[in-house]
Parts: sequence; structure tokens; C-alpha cells
Amino acid sequence: MKTLLFQFDSRYRNLVLSVGFAHLLLAARIKIAHSTFYLFLVWNLFLATVPFFITQALRSRPWLFASRITLFSSFLGWLLFLPNSPYIITDLIHLQNESSYLPWLDLFLVFVFAFGGFLWIAFLLSKSIGRKTAITAN
Repeated sequence: MKTLLFQFDSRYRNLVLSVGFAHLLLAARIKIAHSTFYLFLVWNLFLATVPFFITQALRSRPWLFASRITLFSSFLGWLLFLPNSPYIITDLIHLQNESSYLPWLDLFLVFVFAFGGFLWIAFLLSKSIGRKTAITAN
């Protein structure tokens, strides 16, 4: 099945499962605590995925490398969004909030979203390193 940015295959399964699990856990927390306080984690995880999708868009459209302006703006966007992946771990500071209904659930929720952010960046870097070694091996 082909999507707009990349071909979906079994390698992306863990990424999709981690995002799905994080969203299900957030939905359960909203249902249990009757609070939407941690909805910002969805936005942070979305921002963590932006470098991955920029990279996939550039890989699937090699003609974008012809324009230096497009290449530079893509690189600048990639570089600006890259720190969002590990940044999610700093959301642990919100555990001190008085709206924390079940602290262990909130802690687990933040760690699941942080793991999702790290998983996206790890997959992005492993694909880049794997592609580089595959190019040099030929």
C-alpha cells in the first residue's frame, strides 16, 4: 500500500504500534481522570515525527535535490524539528501538577510518549546510517 510520503511495510509496524499505544493510553487517562491535561503530548509526538517525514519525502522524491533552495529549506526544517524527539522526556516536569490524578499512570504515559519520540528518531537515524553503508558498499 503506497501512501503520499513513503511505502508502508512491516518495518514501520513498531512505529505505528507505539503511537497507537500512546494514544490509547492517553484516551484511558482522559476517561479515568476526566482531565485533558496531557493532550499536549500528542502535539509533542507529532512534532517529533516531522524530521522523519521530511526525510521520507526527500527520499521518495529525488528531484527535490535539484533545487538548492528546496534542499536548504528542507534541511533547515529537519534541523529545527529534530530536537523535539528527545525533548518529550522533559515533559516529566508536568508530573508535579496538582491535576495529577494517578501519578504512576501519568508517569507511565509520559514515558510511553517519550519512548515513541525516541523510537521515531532512532528509526530515522538507523535508516540514514543503513542507507549510507549500503551506498558505500556498492
